[in-house]
Amino acid sequence: MTDSTPLFEDLATELLAQVYLHCNSIKDVLSLSSTCQRLRSIYTSGRSLQILARAANVEYGPFEDAIQLVTYNESQPAHLFRDPPLSFPLLKQIVEVGKVAVRWADDIYPFKKWKDNFEDRRLLIHSEKLLLRRALYRLWLYRRAFATSTTLRTIRMSPQQLARRAALLHNFDNAALAEMADVQATIRETLASNVCPSNGAIQRKFRRRFPETNYQLQFNMHLNYPTPTEMALSTQQAQQYKYYAKYRPTATHEPGCEGWGDDISHYYVVEDMLKLDPGQILMLKTCAPSKSQVEAYVRGLGPWFENNGDTFAETLEWVLRQRGVEVAEFNEAVQECEAGVVTL
Repeated sequence: MTDSTPLFEDLATELLAQVYLHCNSIKDVLSLSSTCQRLRSIYTSGRSLQILARAANVEYGPFEDAIQLVTYNESQPAHLFRDPPLSFPLLKQIVEVGKVAVRWADDIYPFKKWKDNFEDRRLLIHSEKLLLRRALYRLWLYRRAFATSTTLRTIRMSPQQLARRAALLHNFDNAALAEMADVQATIRETLASNVCPSNGAIQRKFRRRFPETNYQLQFNMHLNYPTPTEMALSTQQAQQYKYYAKYRPTATHEPGCEGWGDDISHYYVVEDMLKLDPGQILMLKTCAPSKSQVEAYVRGLGPWFENNGDTFAETLEWVLRQRGVEVAEFNEAVQECEAGVVTL
């Protein structure tokens, strides 16, 4: 380096601010602000909110949809656009839901999307991740607005309730609805495989792990939710279950008890569980490997949750029919990757 070459920290403040604004993650911003006193002073000179918001939008965006999710409350209809001023508390909420969306985009969706034809499995490109996060935020908003104790089984298909739900989906074009349906299918598969697997799924996994055994699994015939305990979903218990031999029969554990019923009853269990938001499902997948833990969590949500299936699919069909779209062709296009987050 010659004497005429300026040091990085001697560059103009405007240039260094532009370096901050080109960071692609909050971690990059914080790391850059820790490199020297000059960069730290620029970060703390009143520009930190703008800098962090720019990085968070790249990492967790689209911001607009994340803001609609975190600012929703029952005082305002879900379909109305909200444009609050940016603040640190708002940014913190966006980062919280954004971390969940990143987990779905990076870890879960690629595995579930290509579960059968795994030879085609790949990571999502940047534009696909953006579409997935957007669809996830919109589905999450739908759950937050309509999967509540006020949406009872007896009134959920009333014209007034259906119109309220459809108003939100009418904000999105058919391509965006296909993306939401694609992500919904991934959420359904995650629930059916990892959170509440059927008796048949437990049987198949057991046979793969113990192909030589003649042990016959004993499945529960009833799905009554037990009373939740203080130990349910505790951090210590979750750590203990990380290496829990879920499919190994012992004197105190029957693997068949982890099943959630045969195909018919399991379908309705999954329909109930679809009311959980993506954050709750990710938490159960990560921290609640046993059926008893999931049951205890669901029991804690209240009596309205049981036998009260999700409404997204039927609301989506209603909106598509209003637009003159053939529902069967729409679903087939999503399944064949002709529409959705990943398209051929």
